[in-house]
Amino acid sequence: MIKKVFMISILTLLLIFNYPVYSLDTSSQTLEKYTKKISNKFTRTYCNTTKFGISSEGALAFAIGETNKEFKNNKLNKLIDYSLLKNSIVYDLQNNCQIYDFAIRSLENLKLN
Repeated sequence: MIKKVFMISILTLLLIFNYPVYSLDTSSQTLEKYTKKISNKFTRTYCNTTKFGISSEGALAFAIGETNKEFKNNKLNKLIDYSLLKNSIVYDLQNNCQIYDFAIRSLENLKLN
């Protein structure tokens, strides 16, 4: 008898205080916004440094360094599609800075950890 009462009370407590646990889910919209944020940061940095008279190679190295520094160690970095990011950067450079001869292969050093 005591065993049955104990089991019923334990089961009741488990059912009453049952909290669901959700896995960490990253939506495609969140990842898209994060990719756009990285692209905007790189584009602004690159445009500003070229406007100050720094060479395109120096501006590229500085923009990659600043972007890596700002976005390193983010949990979303593992999920980034780098080809999409690089295309977004080239597109933003064309639209915002009027730089039309920027090669995608020059972004090979842009790796976020």
